[in-house]
Amino acid sequence: MRLSETFYQKPATELAPELLGKLLCRKIGNQVFKYRITETECYYGEEDTACHAHKGRTERTKTLYESGGISYVYLCYGIHNLFNVVTGPKEFPQAVLIRGVEGYNGPGKLTKAMGITRELNGINMITSNELWLEDDGYQPAYETGKRIGIDYATEEYRDKLWRYTIT
Repeated sequence: MRLSETFYQKPATELAPELLGKLLCRKIGNQVFKYRITETECYYGEEDTACHAHKGRTERTKTLYESGGISYVYLCYGIHNLFNVVTGPKEFPQAVLIRGVEGYNGPGKLTKAMGITRELNGINMITSNELWLEDDGYQPAYETGKRIGIDYATEEYRDKLWRYTIT
């Protein structure tokens, strides 16, 4: 079952572990690919120094200020497209980075395998026929850890246990 608008209105801190086990769905041509989400990271508000919105709204970050259920896809290191799920109410920037799916560990590997590019930035996943999330009832056990690749953040935010991985 496709995730509803209500589901996406939760804060990223709550939604990040709830997205584990959900199905990331991508339609390309006549084929639909579905991969189970295995790893996520939470980015929460302008106060989170690891969040792209830390320095406020910009052309790049404006998608983070949308209402939950929108895709946020950005280019990392000039090489990898990374896919995030915007969460919560409009005007409070927060998102969950999808770090891994079954068969593809790493956010750049999964977007390459699934054909997720910046052209899909801002897609409404509640209504999209190109990119969406589904729930088939699977609820895995998971562990928490520190987020990866955020050395630029303050110590307080580097130490948050906002990475979630299926065990």
